[in-house]
Amino acid sequence: MNKCILALSAVLIGSQVQAATPAALPAPVKQLEKQGIEIIKPFTAPGGVQGWLGKYQGTGVTIYLTPDKKHAISGYMYDENGNNLSEKVIKEEIYLPAGREMWKTLLKAPGIMEGSDKANCQVVVFADPFCPYCKKFRQEVQPYIKDNKIAMKTQLVAVMQPDSGRYAAAILSADNPAQVWQDFELSGGKNKPTLLEKTPQPIFSQIQYNQKLMDDLGANGTPAIYYLNHANMLQQIVGLPDKDQMANLVACK
Repeated sequence: MNKCILALSAVLIGSQVQAATPAALPAPVKQLEKQGIEIIKPFTAPGGVQGWLGKYQGTGVTIYLTPDKKHAISGYMYDENGNNLSEKVIKEEIYLPAGREMWKTLLKAPGIMEGSDKANCQVVVFADPFCPYCKKFRQEVQPYIKDNKIAMKTQLVAVMQPDSGRYAAAILSADNPAQVWQDFELSGGKNKPTLLEKTPQPIFSQIQYNQKLMDDLGANGTPAIYYLNHANMLQQIVGLPDKDQMANLVACK
């Protein structure tokens, strides 16, 4: 699991993973719970050791109970080859399910759609009307959208300039937001949308919701790009993708 996905997952479990109601926790584990570790679920670790998955300050943790049931250890378990067994459990039981749940939320959010729902890879991108890298990314993916390799949904946010919100609202309020957005982006911002004197409340709420989703995902800039790859893992790219990232995105890898 790369660092980007680990960072994304740490953000996701704070809002997506629900703790199970643990049955009769051993006293040492209860003490760790009192210190702020939220217990998610028990599991059996290699060697017959009893373990518990938990989260602490938005990060997955593992707890292991000693055979005498009087002591609990919070940390990582390694095998004889140096493999981190705890990270594998946290990834499979907490991070990946949280990412898949977040992806469902992204799919449900209203946005500007381009391409076919039968494309090889469905992509969601958060973009600001004044973001130059968003324009560059959009230009780069156009051939892949036409070839049915990518379908993209754009969630407009207002993070770069004072007028970002007005432009986002004008685009989303248009009779054909996708066309207005395309004209604006592909013209390098020369074909401007018709600005509104007052933003309709539903449009304002949509932009605010997009911002919340972006914050929940831990993205700190645009474009913020997300897709669920063929291995059913949520992927994140923040900023203009490099050559390898673009290749992975097109392959939905």
